[in-house]
Amino acid sequence: MTIREQIEAREGAWLAPEAARAAGSRGRAVPELEDDLRTCFQRDRDRILHSKAFRRLKHKTQVFLAPEGDHYRTRLTHTLEVAQIARTIARALRLNEDLTEAVALGHDLGHPPFGHAGEAALDEAMAPYGGFRHVEQSLRVVDVLERRRRADGTVLWGLNLTWEVRDGIGGHSKGLHDLEAAPDPEALPATLEGQVVRLADRIAYVHHDMDDAVRAGIVGEDEVPGEVRAVLGLSRGEWLGRMVHDVVQQGLAAGRVGLGDEIRRAQNRLKDFLSDRVYLGRHTADDVRRAQTVLRALFDHYLAHPEEIPEEFRHAPDAPEPARMVCDFLAGMTDRYARRAYETCFPAREWAAL
Repeated sequence: MTIREQIEAREGAWLAPEAARAAGSRGRAVPELEDDLRTCFQRDRDRILHSKAFRRLKHKTQVFLAPEGDHYRTRLTHTLEVAQIARTIARALRLNEDLTEAVALGHDLGHPPFGHAGEAALDEAMAPYGGFRHVEQSLRVVDVLERRRRADGTVLWGLNLTWEVRDGIGGHSKGLHDLEAAPDPEALPATLEGQVVRLADRIAYVHHDMDDAVRAGIVGEDEVPGEVRAVLGLSRGEWLGRMVHDVVQQGLAAGRVGLGDEIRRAQNRLKDFLSDRVYLGRHTADDVRRAQTVLRALFDHYLAHPEEIPEEFRHAPDAPEPARMVCDFLAGMTDRYARRAYETCFPAREWAAL
């Protein structure tokens, strides 16, 4: 037996009956020979980890644009925290950790610069062409835009990930709108591992965005609504553990993973608090306005001057329409690249003066 086959045999013996198994994967759009050392889900995780899109996450905003402190989260540190939370839950429930980690590491690859403000700006710009959602863009990154080089030097478009990883990435989020009711089972990822990442994503961001907001002096821990603190605990340190433990305690009921009603309502209330006071609050209003001004100006500029877009976006294998090509380019930018591009295209304008 190869090492991969030994790993697959251990999965068969150890994982919960409802868990996804590498040996039972639905496979890839383009079939490939199996690896001797790694399962298909391990290979997907490694492809994502070594991608350029993953590296760019370190310079993409989570919430705060260009913070002066060194300890504010970026889109990369958010991704790593999601992966840690998701693996903890997956291990406790005896689910497939490799699949869970692959989905977690890839879930935000399509997020544009400037966080939620950037996503809103691109969605507005792309409204006549079908809009923009970072979830769909993440799939576009792994399916089409990311390029990899084989050992023989051949360049391939897309990462050719397994069906299960793509399904998890595509179903990891429904955005920032309220989810007071339990999510529709038909809208959830097909695998329990994908559902774990969906939960871990929200658990991570309500925890660390609140942590960053307190560090920035925007809100105080004691300002969080009393009904939230009564359920999740009095400190941020308690909230994370309470939510993770609740997911594990709920187990694999009804063929899916989720939070109990009380914890879910408290989490939604905390998310609403963050939306009002942080994401859409007056302290971030100037940064949001700057970010949206920059992306809308860049969108219009590159739509009029497509020859300035790098070749890899102009010659993607699916030959996208001009607006989608511009969107691909902008969504792939880091915050600092977008600012430099703006200053290059509009030298008379300055970020600080916006």
